[in-house]
Amino acid sequence: MDAAKEEFLRDFGEHYGYPNGPKSVDQIRATEFKRLQLQDLVYLDHAGATLYSDLQMESVFNDLTTNLYANPHSQSDSSSATLDIVKNARQQVLDYCNASPKEYKCIFTSGATAALKLVGEAFPWSCNSSFMYTMENHNSVLGIREYALGQGAAAIAVDIEGELHPEISGETITTKISPHQVQRRKVAGSLKEEPTGDVYNLFAFPSECNFSGLRFDLDLVKIIKEDSSKILGISSVCQSGQWMVLIDAAKGCATMPPDLSKYPADFVAISFYKLFGYPTGLGALIVRNDAAKLLKKTYFSGGTVSASIADIDFIKRREGIEELFEDGTVSFLSIVSIRHGFKILNSLTVSAISRHIASLALYTRKMLLAMRHGNGSSVCILYGHHNSMKLCHEMGPIISFNLKRPDGSWYGYREVEKLASLSGIQLRTGCFCNPGACAKYLGLSHLDLISNTEAGHVCWDDLDIINGKPVGAVRISFGYMSTYEDVKKFVDFVASSFMSPQIHIDHGNQMKGPPPFLTSIYSLYLMNSSPNCLCPLNDKDLLFYCICIFAPLLPI
Repeated sequence: MDAAKEEFLRDFGEHYGYPNGPKSVDQIRATEFKRLQLQDLVYLDHAGATLYSDLQMESVFNDLTTNLYANPHSQSDSSSATLDIVKNARQQVLDYCNASPKEYKCIFTSGATAALKLVGEAFPWSCNSSFMYTMENHNSVLGIREYALGQGAAAIAVDIEGELHPEISGETITTKISPHQVQRRKVAGSLKEEPTGDVYNLFAFPSECNFSGLRFDLDLVKIIKEDSSKILGISSVCQSGQWMVLIDAAKGCATMPPDLSKYPADFVAISFYKLFGYPTGLGALIVRNDAAKLLKKTYFSGGTVSASIADIDFIKRREGIEELFEDGTVSFLSIVSIRHGFKILNSLTVSAISRHIASLALYTRKMLLAMRHGNGSSVCILYGHHNSMKLCHEMGPIISFNLKRPDGSWYGYREVEKLASLSGIQLRTGCFCNPGACAKYLGLSHLDLISNTEAGHVCWDDLDIINGKPVGAVRISFGYMSTYEDVKKFVDFVASSFMSPQIHIDHGNQMKGPPPFLTSIYSLYLMNSSPNCLCPLNDKDLLFYCICIFAPLLPI
């Protein structure tokens, strides 16, 4: 074992690698993710999609080739058995979020996006309603705005701040909302007027921002639902109605699923391929029973009605919440498969997975922050890690950043991605379908965003620097099977590819230096430094480190 890993384990060994689990992370990688080693790949896009394991897929294959599963809408024995497994899968999803079946139901969808869309299209909007959402939200949440505005409701993006005020009894958090401009459309027949019935508002936030990794405090759920008057700024944009809360847990659920017994959100959207890689095309909406009763379903299909007549306007909808909202036959073979994914997570435990991944993310953040060019300037600018005043009590396993040259100009994130790919490192770049967080952390104004679009910039193109500013970022993210070796290869890649050495002056002539072997020593120093040390390496430090390395080798 090299010295750098020994140092890492001294700091993080208690949490890294599942020391109390059935297998160590090294055993998991060697036996269940052989494809990474065979292709010499480092996979760091678990926020986009995590990886399925060999053991998981072998269990799925054996299950599907051993048992007979049939359409659960049929009445055969195999169909009835399939229906029972689907019911068990619903319970497993509820258990994962500690949700009582007496209070919640699990509606299977084609993904987290479909779950969010279901809420948007069925929510009881009125011209007196408000849709409020944090700036840090995925486009799939922002899309709900179209349904709200289309019904004459107001839509407001907000920033959330938590301010600590010491008191004799301890510290209390006063939550403040900073609203952006109120959005409203002129919709025929929907002029705002005195409410004639119940008014419902919807507040949406992610459990973990997929751009920065910031985790929002789930106490927001109780504050919004039970006493929104405590939130400074909310009354200025919304003065009436009952608040309901939507959590986009598609990313956060992998390491910190919301405990719905403590934080009774009305709607929670999750995605299974982000939990354990397979199956894709399947998600779920966990919905409170009383909230589900308020949703307005228009379309009906096979499975959602008890009876219908073809040539007259007559339908009788099913009363069960799942049956009412699951159009057509559910993806039952995919639903059968999720139990094998949950088995993997349960064997390791979510808490152990969270600690393991957190150790890697913390170490990587500190290594990136410690990197300095030869002139002392920072190599890496991280997004989100410094916002301690936010109502976000910790960081998730996402690191979003951009890289700078010694003169302060930016490396393009697409350049980073392409070089990483050549080095066998798979990561993601861009805005990650989170335009609010992207603009917020990169300091892009409305004028910047509009001019960038007019310049031809669209999602997934190669325009990464416009008018001297990055229009996106580099993102790496970790999964339960990620290892220290993944981190080391990534950090070495950044140091060797983007960190410039000191410029020396020799008789009036500039020379790039130190020599390449000293640059390697600089990188080695970073890898061997304590992860708790964020101080830049100055010339004296480098000289002292070189003496320590080479002094024993000099002849006496």
